[in-house]
Amino acid sequence: QVQLVESGGGLVQPGGSLRLSCAASGSIFSIYTMGWYRQVPGKQRDLVATITNGGSTNYADSVKGRFTISRDNAKKTIYLQMNVLKPEDTAVYYCNADLTVVPGHIDNYWGRGTQVTVSS
Repeated sequence: QVQLVESGGGLVQPGGSLRLSCAASGSIFSIYTMGWYRQVPGKQRDLVATITNGGSTNYADSVKGRFTISRDNAKKTIYLQMNVLKPEDTAVYYCNADLTVVPGHIDNYWGRGTQVTVSS
């Protein structure tokens, strides 16, 4: 059973920082691209940032220069350092991963999400 477990969300004032973590566990053979997405009620889930197993990154324009995604392959964990947070960053943040349990068969997995609220 593969699990992606997010942590680090919470309430922060505008201009503040938070660091999210997502740890993958279970019978995992290989992990490829991992990423963060976010969703507010009534809207679609949007890309925040992704990182490949080689370390290449991609960011949504709205977070470039403020958020940094990183990865520890040995720990099967990714991080999202969020700085200069704005009220519009308020959302549930979801971890996502492309991985294999069986060699050669890539499946996509989601975590349950962690709430980030930016408010004074």
